[in-house]
Amino acid sequence: MAARVAMKFKRECYISRKLKSNNITRYYFSTAASSANSLNIPKTAPHFSKKGMLLTGATMGLLIGGGAYASTVDEATFCGWLFNATKLVNPFFSFMDPEVAHRLAVSAAARGWVPIEKRPDPSILELEVWGRRFSNPIGLAAGFDKNAEAVEGLLGLGFGFVEVGSVTPAPQEGNPKPRIFRLPEEGAIINRCGFNSEGIVVVAKRLGAQHGKRKLETSSTTSSAGDEVVHGGKAGPGILGVNLGKNKTSEDATADYVQGVHTLSQYADYLVINISSPNTPGLRQLQGRKKLKDLVKKVQAARDEMQWGEEGPPPLLVKIAPDLSKQDLEDIAAVALALRVDGLIISNTTIQRPDPVSKNPVSEETGGLSGKPLFDLSTNILKDMYILTKGKIPLIGCGGISSGEDAYKKIRAGAILVQLYTSFAYGGPALIPKIKTELAECLEKGGYKSIYEAVGADCRQP
Repeated sequence: MAARVAMKFKRECYISRKLKSNNITRYYFSTAASSANSLNIPKTAPHFSKKGMLLTGATMGLLIGGGAYASTVDEATFCGWLFNATKLVNPFFSFMDPEVAHRLAVSAAARGWVPIEKRPDPSILELEVWGRRFSNPIGLAAGFDKNAEAVEGLLGLGFGFVEVGSVTPAPQEGNPKPRIFRLPEEGAIINRCGFNSEGIVVVAKRLGAQHGKRKLETSSTTSSAGDEVVHGGKAGPGILGVNLGKNKTSEDATADYVQGVHTLSQYADYLVINISSPNTPGLRQLQGRKKLKDLVKKVQAARDEMQWGEEGPPPLLVKIAPDLSKQDLEDIAAVALALRVDGLIISNTTIQRPDPVSKNPVSEETGGLSGKPLFDLSTNILKDMYILTKGKIPLIGCGGISSGEDAYKKIRAGAILVQLYTSFAYGGPALIPKIKTELAECLEKGGYKSIYEAVGADCRQP
């Protein structure tokens, strides 16, 4: 019986156009084998319990049986099944070292071994920011695809935008390993990576190649789609942000950011000055009023002196920390308003260890905390900044989002866009459509017809 099912599955994969671009076998099984070899991961296999082996067998059976069935259903149903099927794979990543699991995930996305979202986003989620059309406000935060290896695959998952980086001018290894620590019970991660980056030259070449490919594919798609509205940025569907960092040993932070602008801005739909990572010595000092003002003015000048077409230069955003005093926030808001900064990302990871994280022995590790425990802290900072900037500056809410309701709370606190990272690391691709559906439901229940109406709702006077 099993042999007949397997043969039927192979035959249907061959004749079905729908499964041609979503080869389940390659996605689920080649990721662990080929990708691991390409990453030079040690050949010594981790020990799995009998339960783990049984789970593996059950998963393979479900995938083969489900794959044989998939060709008989419509594209939307199959797409939903494929995203849900990724939940079966996620547990295997928990057996791996966090950084190895991260590398495998990026490699899978880079090779196209991830689901492609074919279903349209709820219309209530559509919006325009900085003159760019977003199909939804859910983005992937910087730190996941540090070297712009998987832009196309990640956008294909259904994110409204993807932010790569942080990218430093010169390549650097970052801090010693281990440097990523899971706290699964708390839905959190502590990292002290320290801007590990392949450098702007490598990233620029990679983005240039992707830019040309995406632009070519978009032009052919647009010509066949007629007058259909295409959401996206310079190169195609989906918005691409580039997050800029400084080298650890650099004595001139401004020069590092300027170099990043000159090299990478041509490929970016928006740029981010990251001055808030807790893992690079002295970086957060750049958030002070005078240093921030000098830095932003020089980086803006570097961007504006370049030649731009009709679309103009990419917006310039600043990413700030959640560990700021009231005076710090007032200073940042004053600089942002005075210099007309295009946006703020609130926030980066925290050096605090709020309950229940403080009771976990892993909390003693040095580094920035992300995930669910960061939600309240970052959301309060977001709300304060929305009030301080009087709603005049677009804000991106980042920190602890793991559901559509969380995204909704960020929007009501003042965010026009939101970003995920830690919850995506734990929940995988299936989390993305879930959050979008839940967010649309929250907006409708709240009586809102668009995201614009909900932005800052909790900050308004009754």
